[in-house]
Amino acid sequence: MLVGTETGDDAAIYRIDERVALVLTNDFFAPIVDDPYDYGQIAAANALSDIYAVGGRPITALNIAAFPRELGPDVIAKILEGGQAKAEEAGILIIGGHTVDDKEPKYGLAATGIVTPGEQITNANAQPGDVLILTKAIGSGFITTAGKAGTAPADAITAAVKSMATLNKGAADAMIEVGVNSATDVTGFGLLGHLSQMAKASGVSATLNWPKIPLLEGVMEIARAGSMSGGTARNMEALEDKIVLGEGITEFEFMILADAQTSGGMLISVPEERSDALVKSLVANQTLYSEVVGKVTADGDPGVITINS
Repeated sequence: MLVGTETGDDAAIYRIDERVALVLTNDFFAPIVDDPYDYGQIAAANALSDIYAVGGRPITALNIAAFPRELGPDVIAKILEGGQAKAEEAGILIIGGHTVDDKEPKYGLAATGIVTPGEQITNANAQPGDVLILTKAIGSGFITTAGKAGTAPADAITAAVKSMATLNKGAADAMIEVGVNSATDVTGFGLLGHLSQMAKASGVSATLNWPKIPLLEGVMEIARAGSMSGGTARNMEALEDKIVLGEGITEFEFMILADAQTSGGMLISVPEERSDALVKSLVANQTLYSEVVGKVTADGDPGVITINS
């Protein structure tokens, strides 16, 4: 076992021999958007992100599905078609799966990838002086929560779906090409939660530069209207003793940065001297963003994040 549960990393890694290690993960959730095809794409992209986060190459997946009988075969087919389309884009095979009858739909993948032992990227090797780069805008939790309530503008939903359905393959390719110290994907624990976990696992602290954080279209207005998910509230509670609010930063910015994401981007810790090369590679690999959003430090307790204005 090269990577297990000790540091809360994105996937398990099990060495077969000196050339090949398996990368193992699974993820599934209830619908966060109305369109079944979009839901299938997002769920599949989200599951595959865990493999990309550790520098692995996904090869196969199994469907994990729970559907109410009354949902109807057309809707179920569209969900599975969305997942299949994203698998084809990733260049992997969905080779089976399991479905159960349930009151609420749920869908995702149990995915398998490969990585060369010793070349895996973990969340536990961020180094003081590294810069932090984010590859997708945040705010999907606010938008999908407002979407469920029927209060999200159509443009905001469209932008969020595009972001969530985008594979993190390009970011993984860029990380491998340039060489980075640490990475994680930004999902349910939000940008702050996943950065705090990375910092804790690495024995470091970090800073985030609020003006540099990319936000999805419409997020600020939706957040001010009060569309916060339960997951975001739990994230804020869990992070209460890990966050330092710099001058001019309020609980509102804290809330935005703690927003529970679905299929977010990569948060990458890279030596500063390689950061320009990584940004260029991310652009070449057509990632949605390549923003330097913060820095790894050694002047705070492990896992503590300071938000600067």
